[in-house]
Amino acid sequence: MKLLRKGKVKDIYEQDGDILFQFSDRVSAFDVKMATPIPRKGEVLCRFGEFWFNALGTPHHMIKVVDKDRMLVKRLSMVPIECVVRGYFYGSFADRYKDHLSKSLPADFHPVLAGRLPRPVFDPTTKSEEHDLPIDKEQAVAMGLVSASDYDYLEKTSIALYEKMSMIAEKGGFIIADVKFEFGRDESGRIVLGDSLGPDEYRLWIKTDWQPGKIQDAYDKQHLRDWLIRTGFKEEIDRLANEGKKPEPPAVDPEIVSELSRRYILAYERISGEKL
Repeated sequence: MKLLRKGKVKDIYEQDGDILFQFSDRVSAFDVKMATPIPRKGEVLCRFGEFWFNALGTPHHMIKVVDKDRMLVKRLSMVPIECVVRGYFYGSFADRYKDHLSKSLPADFHPVLAGRLPRPVFDPTTKSEEHDLPIDKEQAVAMGLVSASDYDYLEKTSIALYEKMSMIAEKGGFIIADVKFEFGRDESGRIVLGDSLGPDEYRLWIKTDWQPGKIQDAYDKQHLRDWLIRTGFKEEIDRLANEGKKPEPPAVDPEIVSELSRRYILAYERISGEKL
């Protein structure tokens, strides 16, 4: 088994012509890898990936789960954009709305923080280990990342998958505010769902706690991001970014670590209906 790449949260190996994902307990936020692991996070990511691949009924690259934190998948030629779908007015979507995204929604739309959008919005980005950048259809095609027809297919498929995920999550008492999908071409050239799907790829809120107009309590790694903002680490990231640097990651507060682990596990068990 050959190590191909150590990513932010998973290690990728080649195994007999296929790919093995080993999901770690590492966590990153604001494109900085934290020094503190989150217990059982890797197990949750692996099991959540298996659950969604089986539940969504769309072509994907998973072969099987071979251990609690390891998944064997087919090798794909990955599509070089990240397919983000927004269902709620939140996060970077809200930050960029006035300047870049107003054309995506009806002219009479009145944004409210954490409010549900009139319809899901496809909001893709470039792929980068450092920092993903928003991109539209015209840019994606001009840069040669995808053809116009492939872009349309990715948009339609991503929105349909988001809507199906939302219905499933709602039965478990959760709202998926937004999600990031990755796709790739298999050996026949067909575009299929790739990578994985878990709390690192979507923003998750408890439905009964949802209150438009305020910051939402997150059951994903936003809980960590909020702590980093409160402690001033996000300001340090922004300051050093102007110099092309990144700060050393802090030791995450033990209470944040424990609570984040609890939330990951709770989300999996409620949405999947399975005990971890």
